Amino acid sequence: MRAGRLLAALALSLTLALPAMAGGPGRETLFQVSLLDALLAGDYYGSVSVGELLGHGDTGLGTFQDLNGEMVVSHGVVYRIDMQGTPHAMPPQTMTPFAQVTFFDPDMTLRPPAGLDFPGLKKWLDTRLPSRNLFYAVRVKGRFAAIKARSVPAQKPPYPPLLAVVKHQAVFNWQQVDGELVGFISPAYAKGTGAPGWHLHFLSADKTKGGHLLATRLGKVTLEVDLTPELTIALPTQGPFLKMDLDQDRSKSLHVVEQGKK
Repeated sequence: MRAGRLLAALALSLTLALPAMAGGPGRETLFQVSLLDALLAGDYYGSVSVGELLGHGDTGLGTFQDLNGEMVVSHGVVYRIDMQGTPHAMPPQTMTPFAQVTFFDPDMTLRPPAGLDFPGLKKWLDTRLPSRNLFYAVRVKGRFAAIKARSVPAQKPPYPPLLAVVKHQAVFNWQQVDGELVGFISPAYAKGTGAPGWHLHFLSADKTKGGHLLATRLGKVTLEVDLTPELTIALPTQGPFLKMDLDQDRSKSLHVVEQGKK
């Protein structure tokens, strides 16, 4: 790790009495940069480069230094989704203040019914997961009848909280588009560190569209689930993170931010 950007790693490992998983040693970890509550509070200073991030996973999501757009990590490439909803492959030195990645090795492959909306998809899969108390990486790929996504504009210090930023988000609506949703399902106790429940970002198959998922209606898709029983959180040891007030309950702000409501 480069000088001046030291990280403190908090590793939480869970031993599971479950069948063998698809990934080999070291691949079943959800690696996270900083805390989502810090991002909600306005910490947009990058602490990890995307080059370093890819050493911990090939699939995931997040954002960039100064909150400059939405991040989608797909098949080992990091894309920034700009305010026009256009993806751009990012160089290794690009910094991130918050991201989540894993090496995606599916443990379950399912085919949800066409026509499900986002709440319907959540309900459909929840009954098929082995537990609601574990972390899962998710990839949904194929044809989407409808996608509603967003991106956010870059900010300048002093940074406003994320709740204020989403008032200026750009929202995109696409129909009959091929692509993939990537992200994570986290248990309720992840509140404060990550996003409890579902958090997905979209990338079109032709790499011309993307963003943070707000709503969808499925066409013909395949859903892959990767159980990730180990969690590593890399906390910044310098910068504004050290003096931020992280005692507040930001659940209401998170709900508004995730739903994309202005």
